[in-house]
Amino acid sequence: MQTTYKTPVRTDRQSSCMSTRFDTKIAVLLREDLEPWQRLNVTAFLVSGLGTRLPELVGEPYEDADDVPYLPMFRQPVLVFQGTKEVLKAAHARALSRALPRAVFTSDLFATGHDEANRAAVRAVGTADLDLVGLSVHGPRNAVDKVLKGARMHP
Repeated sequence: MQTTYKTPVRTDRQSSCMSTRFDTKIAVLLREDLEPWQRLNVTAFLVSGLGTRLPELVGEPYEDADDVPYLPMFRQPVLVFQGTKEVLKAAHARALSRALPRAVFTSDLFATGHDEANRAAVRAVGTADLDLVGLSVHGPRNAVDKVLKGARMHP
């Protein structure tokens, strides 16, 4: 009797877009000591910034077979990584040195309640002293890979 179940690989169901190799990469780097709810919250906030600054990353709106419209999403996958506080700080410095589009989430933002307070909390701290818990970045694949040196894929 077989005791494990494996889902067969179904290449006919795989989107052709998922197998496309993009010249650019969208990545989120999370500090590894975050709670699960924090990881999700930080990721959502961080990627929202990229879509507003880089409209070319966003595809066309969706619509189902009943003509119900849905908002557009990114044209390419968002890769999520994790690392220590030190890895995150180094990645931030590398993203700055390469002038890549980026968004940050600091630990202070968990205590704020709205956008204006979020911006004020980041503004109150110097770059070197930001207590980063998340960073999103977009750019050429090789540049983003260098920024993420030392990070590992989020499980």
